[in-house]
Amino acid sequence: MRYKLLQEGDIQVCVIRHPRTFLSKILTSKFLRRWEPHHLTLADNSVASATPTGYMENSISYSAIEDVQLLSWENAPKYCLQLTIPGGTVLLQAANSYLRDQWFHSLQWKKKIYKYKKVLSNPSRWEVVLKEIRTLVDMALTSPLQDDSIHQAPLEIVSKLLSENNNLTTQDQESIIVAIAPLLENNHPPPDLCEFFCKHCRERPRSMVVIEVFTPVVQRILKHNMDFGKCPRLRLFTQEYILSLNELNAGMEVVKKFIHSMHGPTGQCPHPRVLPNLVAVCLAAIYSCYEEFINSRDNSPSLKEIRNGCQQQCDRKPNLPLRLLHTSPDLVSQEATLTESRLKPVIVTSNEIHVEVERNNTANQKMTASVGNDSEPNLIDCLMVSPTCSTMSIELSAQADRILGCYVEILKMLSDYDDWRPALASLLQPIPFPKEALAHEKFTKELKYVIQRFAEDPRQEVHSCLLSVRAGKDGWFQLYSPGGVACDDDGELFASMVHILMGSCYKTKKFLLSLAENKLGPCMLLALRGNQTMVEILCLMLEYNIIDNNDTQLQIISTLESTDVGKRMYEQLCERQRELKELQRKGGPTRLTLPSKSTDADLARLLSSGSFGNLENLSLAFTNVTSACAEHLIKLPSLKQLNLWSTQFGDAGLRLLSEHLTMLQVLNLCETPVTDAGLLALSSMKSLCSLNMNSTKLSADTYEDLKAKLPNLKEVDVRYTEAW
Repeated sequence: MRYKLLQEGDIQVCVIRHPRTFLSKILTSKFLRRWEPHHLTLADNSVASATPTGYMENSISYSAIEDVQLLSWENAPKYCLQLTIPGGTVLLQAANSYLRDQWFHSLQWKKKIYKYKKVLSNPSRWEVVLKEIRTLVDMALTSPLQDDSIHQAPLEIVSKLLSENNNLTTQDQESIIVAIAPLLENNHPPPDLCEFFCKHCRERPRSMVVIEVFTPVVQRILKHNMDFGKCPRLRLFTQEYILSLNELNAGMEVVKKFIHSMHGPTGQCPHPRVLPNLVAVCLAAIYSCYEEFINSRDNSPSLKEIRNGCQQQCDRKPNLPLRLLHTSPDLVSQEATLTESRLKPVIVTSNEIHVEVERNNTANQKMTASVGNDSEPNLIDCLMVSPTCSTMSIELSAQADRILGCYVEILKMLSDYDDWRPALASLLQPIPFPKEALAHEKFTKELKYVIQRFAEDPRQEVHSCLLSVRAGKDGWFQLYSPGGVACDDDGELFASMVHILMGSCYKTKKFLLSLAENKLGPCMLLALRGNQTMVEILCLMLEYNIIDNNDTQLQIISTLESTDVGKRMYEQLCERQRELKELQRKGGPTRLTLPSKSTDADLARLLSSGSFGNLENLSLAFTNVTSACAEHLIKLPSLKQLNLWSTQFGDAGLRLLSEHLTMLQVLNLCETPVTDAGLLALSSMKSLCSLNMNSTKLSADTYEDLKAKLPNLKEVDVRYTEAW
């Protein structure tokens, strides 16, 4: 049977005094004094000279208790314990046998713990100390008491012993670690013990204790720890353990096997805390590589200095193991000349077609606008527009370089697991790295693999994390785009990121507009080199009238016609525009209903057969159309009523409709697979006066949001939804 360890206030007794015996009974009066944490408190208030009685007031220390026994003689008081103390005994009477046994085991435990604290506080012979530690561990493992302190108390005793004795031999240290190993199977080591383990990992990384004893301890930490902020030494111990694995002969292969053991053999990791804990360890380790430089404020350039390029070597302290190095003055002057040339328009010539690309106008405007502003600029803006950014390089010490390589490699491993990638992308979306790391070429080059994995993942929850976490803050998309400090591949990764984003729900005017404003030059340059994604981007900009300037439109057309793929796609665009003009030409029916079972192809074929400039009411109810038909629906200029009842039209289509059909008045989405993600986009359709969301996945919060943002909405059907 398992018992709870007695805590302060659990025993309250009244004493009847006898020359050799104290008979005590349990009382529940709130006026009785509580039991002190390390003492049994007795009272002595005389009532009669022959038999004094009263409450417990004077304390008896556990060291004074000579013995604790259960009363077993015939006719003994029921449910009593006998405590032998100098000068007599004390009988404690409980209400039942369970409570009596709980008292018995608790008193025995506290008495023995006091004994071990005293014995181990003054060690003389280490072989005797080791024997006592083993006995203490066995006592904790076999105790019927069920309480966290049963295992934590021996660990704290050993932790104090190790912290106060620094002259132990390596063999003695490892013997103690092996002795307490059984207690660590189900308990986190206390802070001082973590410190000792860290030291052992650093000094003896190849010790078998690291593999055999520390591995299950670290596995338990990663599986069950909820907050490293409350237990920072657990994180530090995990960090040192992984570094010690990397010091083995197989190096990163051992680390890779450890990561795989944490994930498990199946496609889904059964422990939800493993990934966040591993990422926390990686982030802390990477930060530590740059920490000495970051903390040395005289050596660390501020964001303003990086932006303005005003850092001077003579104004800094002598170089640290981690330092910012400048190139020679000649190279600096060359870079200044190159910077000046960058700020001028660049003429790209191909097949006698001239395309003027003003690549740095936006960056130059940001610099000019921020002159005289005392606020800290955006981090990535500073790194992107800094004239001297390419003349600076971060140099790490050999140890810091090994740590950085190890933990960036772990981030790569984590990104290879499909089930971990969404959460990893979300954790890294805010770019939780110091600016020194982002300016370090080796770091950004190695991390590029992780970003590439995000860009290749077709799941929206993954590749959407390439964008900024909120408006006004740049993300990985900006950092690895041409002109960004991390871009080293002429825009190949940028093109793949644009491709995956355009292939999902980001095929919208807003995304194209941001590209036109900030990345038009890189897009044109990559299109000029035959990149199909960028050719498609330029065509969409023309098709959706994103570009207002006629000269810029002509530049885009010239760029498209300079390559075979661009020429072909531009011709297709012109053909679509001719069809669009024919489609939007005034005439044709005002109402149209497609037969049931019609598909996207049927709708496209029908709309290409004549003019539908007057079409105001379109019913696609009970057809097989999907979100793909939205590209045809947005070309109907007069459409005011749209019925999509019982179709497969989803969120992606709703987003497209919300950007183009702003004059739509009636929309029926009954029994469609739309969710809150798509329904929220309808808030921009201010003309809506009738909206049917019957039997959709509409939530109550989204419904309230739509009502607040659609002032003309009068008729709403939300039956069979959460908002009903």
